Amino acid sequence: MKYMASYDLMETMRNTNQWLGATALAMASYPAFAAIPNPALNWMAAWGEVTERSFSRMVVKPDWDIPPAVGVDGADHPVLIEKELEGAFGDLVHFVVQGRDAPKRKILLVAPMSGHYATLLRSTVISLIPDADLYITDWHNARDIPVSAGKFDVEDYTLRLVDYMRHLGPDVHVIAVCQPAPLTLAATAYLAEQDPKAQPSSLTLIGGPIDTAASPTEVTDFGHRVNMNQLQEMMIQQVGFQHQGVGRKVYPGLLQLNSFITMNAETHAKAFRDQIMRVAQGVAGDHDKHNKFYDEYLAVMDMPAEFYLSTVQRIFKDNEIGTNSFSIKGQPVDIGKITDVAVKTVEGTKDDISAPGQCIAALNLCTGLPDDKKASHLEDGAGHYGIFAGKSWRENIRPLVLKFIDDNQRTAKATAPKAPAAPASAGKTSIPAQKSTA
Repeated sequence: MKYMASYDLMETMRNTNQWLGATALAMASYPAFAAIPNPALNWMAAWGEVTERSFSRMVVKPDWDIPPAVGVDGADHPVLIEKELEGAFGDLVHFVVQGRDAPKRKILLVAPMSGHYATLLRSTVISLIPDADLYITDWHNARDIPVSAGKFDVEDYTLRLVDYMRHLGPDVHVIAVCQPAPLTLAATAYLAEQDPKAQPSSLTLIGGPIDTAASPTEVTDFGHRVNMNQLQEMMIQQVGFQHQGVGRKVYPGLLQLNSFITMNAETHAKAFRDQIMRVAQGVAGDHDKHNKFYDEYLAVMDMPAEFYLSTVQRIFKDNEIGTNSFSIKGQPVDIGKITDVAVKTVEGTKDDISAPGQCIAALNLCTGLPDDKKASHLEDGAGHYGIFAGKSWRENIRPLVLKFIDDNQRTAKATAPKAPAAPASAGKTSIPAQKSTA
């Protein structure tokens, strides 16, 4: 029960701060005070507005909010979000552009399960939709998943990716961003042995910790500084009674958010102070740069405890992918078995999460892959976020990735794609792009 009490205490603190912000805003905005202008009241209202918004975002999944795509006819085509495959821990989501023929490029974008929702890749999605038939992995908040759904660790994650690749067929091109890169590489190697015809046409790994020993960072150092018993005692909690996943052990998103903010505490503190001043001066906007960033950054989700712990143990501590010793259900997964899937790595020179050297290590692990099917790119001046979003991605990296995909197109076989090995509902549900898929 102590783990559940800790979880509810964190949620209580978050809820209290949200209430304090709302209360300060309401009190400072009381109509009678308008007769007596006071800068202190303006500041109080501004503090309340920023505080309420910040703490309320922490428990809300952001909308996809995908704008219409401009077709070759010059017209706007609405984008619908369709759940291609549904599962307890995540869905395979399809971005369907109405009124256009599907592009020849079919891309599966593998989003991280690292504390943020898949919507963190919204700008990446928007940049790819005009040129691709796009799918994405949309992982669920663990606190909303009943205990009866069972466990979900790194092996289950890998097998889920295998299911998605089988479903989409051999003409799909996979792009894995950050945390899922090593497991996506393992899923491809698993298919190379178990079902070679279901392998994707190409695999692009962006800023992923393939070999965590290749170039240490604060993230990899943390994985070695703490032991697993410490992590289990300090980081793992049980979901409280107010959520569907009551009793499930999780690594709470609020704890992860605290870690994110602590890494750059001064920068975040200054950003919030500046935003309070802008609100007080009346120059802030609902969709200004600050709110656009923090509405997404502060929206966090819980991870299944077994996934978090197995990631730390097997990916960071034991470096199973980097040493090619990963296994699924006791069966070794040999990355050297990949022989005809083109592999490209992308890194940024200023990436302080997955430093240069960690991701490109994937090419050395693909011992059975010819050199002409290997490629890499190091983006000068780009940090971790910049290699999949922002100017570096749009102007430099994205064109290179699309060219790599075009150079490695493979026609799908006439046979229908295989159904997922794990039970999943294949019913398709369409919802407007402006609404959340949750």
